[in-house]
Amino acid sequence: MKSELENDPLLIACCGLYCGACRKYLNGKCPGCKHIQGKHWCQIRTCNMGQQFNSCANCSLETPNACRKFNNPISKLFALIFGSDREKCILTIREKGEVWYAANMARTRQQSLKKGKFNTF
Repeated sequence: MKSELENDPLLIACCGLYCGACRKYLNGKCPGCKHIQGKHWCQIRTCNMGQQFNSCANCSLETPNACRKFNNPISKLFALIFGSDREKCILTIREKGEVWYAANMARTRQQSLKKGKFNTF
């Protein structure tokens, strides 16, 4: 695994996760959400690509969880297992910007902001 994580806004997944801190990405087993070729199972990615959004942070919905594609059974399971709060990720991107978010996720070595945890940036 790389000792220095890349600080790259292009490594922010459509759903707000930070691919740059993912083990599969760091081990060369995944190119990251935005670089996967061809069709993909992720409805969130398909929606973002279709609308030419960088992430759900670009969507006009007030809260990402209001979207059925974003707030789906798979994402709920992922959040439960990993304690991930993708909505908090998207809202942070909206508030602070992609460059800030990528830099801080790389610095703190986090793939996602955690549910119920105060994240210090």
